Amino acid sequence: MTTSATSGTGPADPAGPTENSLRRALKRARDGVALDVAEAAVLLQARGEHLDDLTASAARVRDAGLEAAGRPGVITYSKSVFVPLTRLCRDKCHYCTFVTVPGKLRRAGHGMFMSPDEVLDIARKGAALGCKEALITLGDKPEDRWPEAREWLDAHGYDDTIAYVRAISVRILEETGLLPHLNPGVLSWTDFQRLKPVAPSMGMMLETTATRLWSEPGGPHHGSPDKEPAVRLRVLEDAGRSSVPFTSGLLIGIGETYEERAESLFALRKVSRAYHGIQELIIQNFRAKPDTAMRGMPDAELDELVATVAVARHIMGPSACLQAPPNLVDAEYERLIGAGIDDWGGVSPLTIDHVNPERPWPQIEELAAKSRAVGFELRERLCVYPEFVRRGEPWLDPRLRPHVAALADPATGLALPDAPVVGRPWQEPDEAFTASGRTDLHTAIDTEGRTSDRREDFDEVYGDWAALREAAAPGMAPERIDTDVRAALATAADDPTRLTDDEALALLHADGPALDALCKVADDVRKSVVGDDVTYIVTRNINFTNVCYTGCRFCAFAQRRTDADAYTLSLDQVADRAEQAWGVGAVEVCMQGGIHPDLPGTAYFDIARAVKARVPGMHVHAFSPMEVVNGATRTGMSVREWLGAAKEAGLDSVPGTAAEILDDEVRWILTKGKLPAATWIEVIETAHELGLRSSSTMMYGHVDQPRHWLGHLRTLAGIQQRTGGFTEFVTLPFIHTNAPVYLAGIARPGPTVRDNRAVTAMARLLLHPHIPNIQTSWVKLGTEGAAEMLRSGANDLGGTLMEETISRMAGSSYGSYKSVKDLIAVADAAGRPAKPRTTLYGPVPEERQRAARDSDGHLPQLLPVLD
Repeated sequence: MTTSATSGTGPADPAGPTENSLRRALKRARDGVALDVAEAAVLLQARGEHLDDLTASAARVRDAGLEAAGRPGVITYSKSVFVPLTRLCRDKCHYCTFVTVPGKLRRAGHGMFMSPDEVLDIARKGAALGCKEALITLGDKPEDRWPEAREWLDAHGYDDTIAYVRAISVRILEETGLLPHLNPGVLSWTDFQRLKPVAPSMGMMLETTATRLWSEPGGPHHGSPDKEPAVRLRVLEDAGRSSVPFTSGLLIGIGETYEERAESLFALRKVSRAYHGIQELIIQNFRAKPDTAMRGMPDAELDELVATVAVARHIMGPSACLQAPPNLVDAEYERLIGAGIDDWGGVSPLTIDHVNPERPWPQIEELAAKSRAVGFELRERLCVYPEFVRRGEPWLDPRLRPHVAALADPATGLALPDAPVVGRPWQEPDEAFTASGRTDLHTAIDTEGRTSDRREDFDEVYGDWAALREAAAPGMAPERIDTDVRAALATAADDPTRLTDDEALALLHADGPALDALCKVADDVRKSVVGDDVTYIVTRNINFTNVCYTGCRFCAFAQRRTDADAYTLSLDQVADRAEQAWGVGAVEVCMQGGIHPDLPGTAYFDIARAVKARVPGMHVHAFSPMEVVNGATRTGMSVREWLGAAKEAGLDSVPGTAAEILDDEVRWILTKGKLPAATWIEVIETAHELGLRSSSTMMYGHVDQPRHWLGHLRTLAGIQQRTGGFTEFVTLPFIHTNAPVYLAGIARPGPTVRDNRAVTAMARLLLHPHIPNIQTSWVKLGTEGAAEMLRSGANDLGGTLMEETISRMAGSSYGSYKSVKDLIAVADAAGRPAKPRTTLYGPVPEERQRAARDSDGHLPQLLPVLD
């Protein structure tokens, strides 16, 4: 057995670790002290008595975890069928025999993809044998490489491979009762939203973080775009952000060094701690296969595998679930159990392992006997691990809950061995719009307040706070600005469009007399572009639900369905509020809500129709880009199709909220599961292309810096130049009081007055001449603050609102309603006239103005609390 520092072709230390370094690392492992990468690399090379010492301590860690989980002495497996949906792939991994080419498939009489009938035949046979998992494995994005794959998808009516995966998963659920576990390779954040409703779990092996094995010619992953480690780590993070129970792991012995292997384990631990979403790690040993470029590479030996399992157990800790495939170890199962595994993975009584076809599965009875011989009881689990079965929301989509519940032991989360495996309808939950909870919160928030300052699941739902503090630290560091502010002011006054990024950044940092001068320049530009009128709109906010499991760390509005402050309005209540608003002169309702897991993707259409049916003349300004993506992925429609259907249902424009900061460095600290910046841009540009105008926004003053504001404003200006679809830009100062990210000690306590003035002024200059309207938020800044922003480049006060729950739940102290007279008074304080407007900044009909004047200062009759 080799003792070098490499298991393959990487740089090696022929002498291996010293005896002292091994003893020191082993003692730290025995004592439960946290290991570092160097110590882990040393332990990966333990052999003989040292390896026995290492595995003994790893087994103790595993046993403690099983005891804490309530299943001491239990080792699990999943009874499954293996469905190779397609063996085409755009990657060229040098060790793979799973992947083939179209010509070979044709010669063997196979299609480019398995047909639905072929898939369902396997699934039905598996169900008859008591299998509960359909492991759907396929190559990455084959249509990107193979025209034949694209032709097959087109001929069968699928936009892409993911669409077929989703469709076949639904049929498996409905027609066989098996639970799909999906391995479609690299997925985007949007792909996860598309597939989460149809599969309780998904997976993708990390394999290694050794970039050189991908980037250097001759490496095992060279020429495979989906094997870049950074890409695969992003997939793991997106799975966590999307609350998808996810399987990952390492492939050892493909040329990585021990240090690289250790680094890979620590990378997996980092993701696991940040999102608590990795349900298991597979430690898989490389086996050379004929007819591959790596056929001459030596197999990873059993000691390599055993040592890696043991080190993985020490690094990942007692609560991790570790698996080693039993068909790759020549029946030496007791050594893997002794090293710290607690799972054997999927084992099929029906299908072969299509990735390792030369290695048959062991008989389940044999696995049970071998496990029993070393003191372990073999128990069946589902494809989704018991911890996630018991967690429920947000890890299990409501449409999957009945399917999982039918096969799971409610006490343990493990499989019910004798549960009948039969198809069940895959459908939206019933009665999505049943009114419930604190439906009076829109008024009670101003009189009674919220029940508590945080959700009961504060410590779990947002991810790992310690990891977030570490991630946020670099972005919070102050910046040194050397650009001459006076020269930048001169450029701004002469022609704001010529401001360089360095000059703009200098102005975003301006303070004192320089800030005063900046605001004067911005106010002059405002006057030249839109004149002195301060515009406002008579509108009503309707937040139709605050039930949400997205995990935005800045949001104090979102509640679990069981929380005391949670509520959902009925369609009639939404329509009632719109009708009441029309009666007091409103021209718009602005409707947004939480991402409620029970609301179907068509619910948004129902909301728009309900308002239009009751008040045909009301402008429906509704559904943030996050809600648009939620609706599209739940219905299986494209964003374009969904927006088109929403427009037909009555949607007139969309709010450009959910933007926060359009920089993923900041977004992934602010939010666990909200859409990435690129997806926000895609939704907004698509809306504009369909004739749906939108606002644009920026929430600032949390974990961001002026450089992020600059990038955000430049991005918005670029979109506007391409589409012309933005009606205005809205500044949204961060309200910190009840925001989780502030309560956890990570975010700043909102922006300063200096920040507010600088952002407003620079929005005016950097968006000039593309976005002429700059709106300030009285609900976040109050009357005096809003008036100051009107002197700093803003020209719009937003709306009367009538009700405003989101900022008030966050701790804003400026109320939920401003009368028209109140808004006129804010304009007066800035020395300017006020003028009503429509959503699209057009003139307001006289009838609407008269209704607003006649009822000004009187809120509509408020809806009663439900019994």
